[in-house]
Amino acid sequence: MLKTALLAMTMAGALFGATGAYDFTMNSIDGKATPLATFQGKVTLIVNVASQCGYTPQYAALEAVYEKYRDKGFVIAGFPANNFGGQEPGSNEEIKQFCSRKYSVKFPMFSKISVAGGDKAPLYQFLTGTMGGEVQWNFTKFLVDKNGKVIQRFDSAVEPDAPEVLAAIEAALKK
Repeated sequence: MLKTALLAMTMAGALFGATGAYDFTMNSIDGKATPLATFQGKVTLIVNVASQCGYTPQYAALEAVYEKYRDKGFVIAGFPANNFGGQEPGSNEEIKQFCSRKYSVKFPMFSKISVAGGDKAPLYQFLTGTMGGEVQWNFTKFLVDKNGKVIQRFDSAVEPDAPEVLAAIEAALKK
């Protein structure tokens, strides 16, 4: 895990120079370096996900919200993490297969990272330092505006298609 954290730090660039979520480069679920700057100009919902969590069925709602708003400039970025109860034990390939087979996930998925603790990925250092403190569980959602600024946070129990989430997405898309 330390090796993964060091790689993430290297790929993310200088954390302290980050002014927005789009300043980071993360590995896709297939291991390809993906600058989050590719989401510049879009509203993004960043979510730490897990395959064996009580909230795992939120994948269906995440995909539905993605399909509803993607043509309007919205994207979801899923970050598998095994920080809470060992609920994401699989490899990136296993996670990818699970998401595709069980939930038909089409939104961008990234390589498994740490979202809490001493090996927390720089992206999540930025997100948690910007809004709401430490991630407490899987399926915490950060809404990011078109410029990469974190504008809202929703805890795990808030469904991706809850009225307050949809209202926040729609408001951000109008700006």
